Amino acid sequence: QVQLVESGGGSVQAGASLRLSCEASRRTFSSYAMGWFRRAPGKDREFVAASIWKSVSTYYRAVVKVRFTISTDSVKNTVYLEMTSLHPEDTAVYYCAARVRYGPRLQDDGPYDYWGQGTQVSVSS
Repeated sequence: QVQLVESGGGSVQAGASLRLSCEASRRTFSSYAMGWFRRAPGKDREFVAASIWKSVSTYYRAVVKVRFTISTDSVKNTVYLEMTSLHPEDTAVYYCAARVRYGPRLQDDGPYDYWGQGTQVSVSS
């Protein structure tokens, strides 16, 4: 069983930056892609960003594209989400997820096989 452990969340003011990390527990873990999703209070979980391992291909939700950067470290089995110029609307629990099998539509949460426990990001105005 693979475990994903997120860290790096916190409470910040608008305009600040945070970096989220997600480490996979199993050293032999391999997957097709990693994603970040978030769930704001009272809303459905939504896609934020995704990256294909061993590839330069990254994908973003439109509203975060110029502010967030997803990156991966295959040696550390870790995926990062660098978030800059945070807005109050970015307040949510952020989850990382791993998708084992190849497939389209990385923005869909259904095909992801493993999920982290989530880390809270709170942005005040």
